[in-house]
Amino acid sequence: MTHTYKISGMTCSGCQAKVQNLLSKVTGVKAVNIDLSKGEATIQMDKHISTFLFKKALKEYSKYQLTEIDHPQPIASSDIKEEESKSWLETYKPVLLIFAYITGITLLIEWISGDFIWMGWMNYFMAGFFLVFSFFKLLNLRGFAESYRMYDIVAKKWKGWGYIYAFLELALGIAFLTGFNPLVANSITFVVMTVSIIGVLQSVFKKQKIKCACLGDVFNLPMSTITIIEDLLMIAMSAIMFITLLK
Repeated sequence: MTHTYKISGMTCSGCQAKVQNLLSKVTGVKAVNIDLSKGEATIQMDKHISTFLFKKALKEYSKYQLTEIDHPQPIASSDIKEEESKSWLETYKPVLLIFAYITGITLLIEWISGDFIWMGWMNYFMAGFFLVFSFFKLLNLRGFAESYRMYDIVAKKWKGWGYIYAFLELALGIAFLTGFNPLVANSITFVVMTVSIIGVLQSVFKKQKIKCACLGDVFNLPMSTITIIEDLLMIAMSAIMFITLLK
């Protein structure tokens, strides 16, 4: 994975060497290339590294200020080759297992209740979906927010949305689990997931090789049609439940 950052304050080759040395010491960094004329650092890493850690590496030298370049960065060619060498099942095994667990457990809950109701199952499924997916995002909230900024249309304009989104998923999961105001919960779900899918569609249709942040910063899942499917599933379920509740 490769990211490019703007670095101000570099005025000579000595500054270039100093910054390169400091950034190279960050755990997970494979290589650092500094373009002094552009004031940019291109960093190759084993997996996504928080911008905060790079800023922390430079904190003793306040004249060097590192900032993100506000556009999606491609996955490194080595990462692309690695992903291409994997089968579809190997690549998406984590998200498929999560969906299998949520589906199986929620179906079991409805089955043991003695009276299977589709509305009840969808309610539990959405609760499980939001609780599990928010859990992975909250494991590294900063990392998720930065990954989410690469493609989400709201997060691109306002970085804080990534932080709010993770807690919003947690709140929706609790709301669906407890049955708190179903009309409001389904309305919010429909709006949030509809907005979210716009950025996903743009990335997939443009064939951008970027990381999907659906499971936070824990798994290196590429953006693909499976992301579209999971978003559409939640949009469809929330719409069905909302319409049914109005009848």
